[in-house]
Amino acid sequence: MMKRIAKPIAFIAGLAALLGVSIAQAEEIVIKFSHVVADSTPKGQGALMFQKLVKERLGDKVRVEVYPNSSLYGDGKEMEALLLGDVQMLAPSLAKFDKYNEAVQIFDLPFLFDNLAAVDRFQASESGQALLSSMEDKGIIGLGYWHNGMKQLSANKPLHEPKDARGLKFRVQASNVLEEQFKQVRAVPRKMSFAEVYQGLQTGVVNGAENPWSNIYSQKFYEVQDYITESDHGVLDYMLITNAKFWNGLPDDVRNELNAILAEVTTEVNDQARAINERDKQNIIKAGTSEIIQLTPQQRSEWREAMRPVWKKFEGQIGADLIEAAEKSNSAT
Repeated sequence: MMKRIAKPIAFIAGLAALLGVSIAQAEEIVIKFSHVVADSTPKGQGALMFQKLVKERLGDKVRVEVYPNSSLYGDGKEMEALLLGDVQMLAPSLAKFDKYNEAVQIFDLPFLFDNLAAVDRFQASESGQALLSSMEDKGIIGLGYWHNGMKQLSANKPLHEPKDARGLKFRVQASNVLEEQFKQVRAVPRKMSFAEVYQGLQTGVVNGAENPWSNIYSQKFYEVQDYITESDHGVLDYMLITNAKFWNGLPDDVRNELNAILAEVTTEVNDQARAINERDKQNIIKAGTSEIIQLTPQQRSEWREAMRPVWKKFEGQIGADLIEAAEKSNSAT
């Protein structure tokens, strides 16, 4: 009796191997999507929308599991988990890719992009799209760019001019460009995981940070920061990525449908990012715990000139042509 059962199982396993899929894949493909922010943020909303559409359109073929707020992996471990195949999809900050391709540091350069419209133009350009596929040999495939928003400076003292930042300790992501950005204004950059930022600000381990309005509100940073300067000095966007081996091993029909879903989700995420950031800015204003500082054109120019030497410092790693292409995106023509 046992032999009769074993033969069909062996046949199915052999057929599955011939088709390039495992028995588990033939039954159901599981995509673990891990991220470090709240469900209410643009990235959190995008992950949930992706999960919903996959369920609607791929039924029992694919199941997406979403793990928000560092509940599965923190931002210090998630890239390793992806490369090991422990998760299949992430949307890390663009600041996390310098060790895989130094050119991606283009997005961390301060005051390079005037606004999100300029970011859109660059990301949609040939140069921007080429960055998505530039790390496949490292095991990473970029599937798209998701906006979070333009970054604002927050601190426990008012920041009107670059000299106001001197001596303050600012939390930064693990990015050499962002470290240098604050060194240019004689501040002290401190690398810290996102999950630790609130406590770090609360206890004075750091005095300030840089985040879009949606992060400042969803993580309640406004409760522990007396001042927020609307600087729009940089972009905090994400690259939606997957494990290359996993992605290339998917059945063509499944991969094509996932690509179609992701294109739809990306458009929605980027539209929502603008609305969510404006909504959360107003929520912070209503809370009344932080003073919002508006820079004059002269003050903004001073900040830009103070930080612009960072462009030159990293030009050799990023590429002068790429920086020039990004700067041209500020013009709509």
